[in-house]
Amino acid sequence: MPNTSPRWLSGLIWILGACASVPALAATAAPAAPTSLDNATCLTCHDGKKGKLEVPVKDGKPRALMAVDADKFGQGVHAKMTCVACHTDIKDNAEKANAHAKDPAAKLAKVDCAGCHEQLWNDVQKAGTAKDKPRLELVVKNTAAYVKSFHARPSSEDKTKPNASCDGCHDTHSFNVPAKNTPQYDQWRLGISESCGAKCHEDQLESYSGSVHGKAVMEKKDVKAAVCTDCHSTHSITSSSDDPFKLAVTDQCGSCHKENLKTYMGTYHGQISTLGYAYTAKCYDCHGSHKITKVADPKSRVHPNNVLKTCQSCHSGKKDLALAPAGFATYQPHGHAGDFNKYPQIWVAWQIMLQLLVGTFAFFWLHTLLWFYREFKERKAHAGEKHIRLASVPEQYRGKHVRRFSPIWRIAHITFALSLMVLTLTGIPLFYPSSPWASGLMTALGGPHTAGIIHRTCAVIFAGVFFWHLFYVAYRLAKNWSTFKFFGPESLVPNLQDGKDMLAMFKWFFGMGPRPKFDRWTYWEKFDYWAPFWGVTIIGVSGLIMWLPNFFGAFLPGWVFNVAAIFHAEEAFLAVVFLFTVHFFNNHFRPDKFPVEVVMFTGTFSMEEFKHDHALEYERLLASGELEKYLVDAPSPTKLALSKTLGFVLIACGLTLLTLVGIGFFTQF
Repeated sequence: MPNTSPRWLSGLIWILGACASVPALAATAAPAAPTSLDNATCLTCHDGKKGKLEVPVKDGKPRALMAVDADKFGQGVHAKMTCVACHTDIKDNAEKANAHAKDPAAKLAKVDCAGCHEQLWNDVQKAGTAKDKPRLELVVKNTAAYVKSFHARPSSEDKTKPNASCDGCHDTHSFNVPAKNTPQYDQWRLGISESCGAKCHEDQLESYSGSVHGKAVMEKKDVKAAVCTDCHSTHSITSSSDDPFKLAVTDQCGSCHKENLKTYMGTYHGQISTLGYAYTAKCYDCHGSHKITKVADPKSRVHPNNVLKTCQSCHSGKKDLALAPAGFATYQPHGHAGDFNKYPQIWVAWQIMLQLLVGTFAFFWLHTLLWFYREFKERKAHAGEKHIRLASVPEQYRGKHVRRFSPIWRIAHITFALSLMVLTLTGIPLFYPSSPWASGLMTALGGPHTAGIIHRTCAVIFAGVFFWHLFYVAYRLAKNWSTFKFFGPESLVPNLQDGKDMLAMFKWFFGMGPRPKFDRWTYWEKFDYWAPFWGVTIIGVSGLIMWLPNFFGAFLPGWVFNVAAIFHAEEAFLAVVFLFTVHFFNNHFRPDKFPVEVVMFTGTFSMEEFKHDHALEYERLLASGELEKYLVDAPSPTKLALSKTLGFVLIACGLTLLTLVGIGFFTQF
């Protein structure tokens, strides 16, 4: 098989891989050498015991040849191979025994280690014995990784050579990585950083030796402390300025600092990184790279006296990042809710939201399940019968509809719903960045910058509808102040009757009483109405703080941003899950309403349905003679069909978002 490897690859050695099983294989695959040029013959000159071995070169000082320590070679993975098995252009000379057949001053051809191992791998694959040679496969994979690495790129000093070749890291003739979990391996590992630094990266070695990692390795001989290959990898080394390195290095840090990685991933910086974007701060941006010191060290980049300056290295006031204010210095990038003594504000914020989530879902999901069971049981008992009987409505009202929502209410509802769905769509990739759908969704949205613009635009629309509603309610109250009853049947203010209705509803759930009759607003409709006052306030204020961190950070402490992130995310989760489970059930999925309720789209519902759902209001309006002014014609078939289509589309969108949230929630642990 012809060798297609690049010329400089001919110097590749084994590529760091503990290939203990390869010597025998290599020995059997290597061509037989002339008996007169065995290793002992070669070592008579190359053993390094006779002083420096040099050969003359044209127009220059003599070139030194490599000496081979016979003992070390005998312990290496290539010990069973002959010298001429690799140095194939050295031939036996019949006229001058045991001498080089070519001019000794001429350089020998580079040993083609890569081609050799690739050929060996191809041979065992053809023979069907590849599964018995896992170490050989590792060598081939390491070679492939090296070819794509930063080390394999042409050197800026000599374009004919790579930045680093295998023999620059591994001694060619004594190569042997000890087996892991052995004292020999530990000693080998402790020398990695000095090997990298002494040969090429002297400045980095000097910085590293004074770092917390370097001191642990070089002074304390801690084999678990980080060395060069832990952060930069071994064979797939990339430039530290490339995105792949930036995205991978955080996980490398986290392999030791697991808790810190977990808390970092919960921040905006970590979420964006998890989604595959490299422009936000990584561990080394804050802690440094080779000079990392403990936080308590006054020289540390994250020491309290230095942390604001560190933040300002990115938030410098240039480009699109304003200058970091003082509040950034007390932000807790690794803050979590599990330590009250260290992070009391975060702990309290999380406890508030946790109790709210558990309490809300526990009550309303139980309410939903019982309601479904009761209605399903009744519908099953009266199979084939309409649950709303026309005979119960006076003949002159049959076929008529009752106006329930004005056009302006319906427009506000649809605007509110659409903006909330888009807010959910653009927000959940950050909330669940490691979910299998998150990266693709963020890409489809145009990336974090575009998604952020969409999110904030919809937030303004969402808040605009909310504030418009407040203005509208205030206007109506001022106009009807003398006649409006805050606890009357037309009011959405909760009252004692709502509590009685709730108890009666639970009795009906368990078959202990009749289904209660309701006036214009039920207790669950009032909850749906008032919940956004809490939700919009919490989501809006926390979102505004995170939207304008430089403004608020100028006069608020940094922990406010930690708390804002908790409130924003958890309240959004509560709103989304509640709306697309409980609200959807109450209005669309319970047996009496399934598959879709269109009153919010048409603005009306039939007289029969009105009497069934709001019997007390029907009786009150009928007795007062006011019912007539609410009567309208039924919507046209076209309007009804369009309303149902819109309803189904919104329900489908909501359930899709709920599914994404569910996947994200259950895959984040």
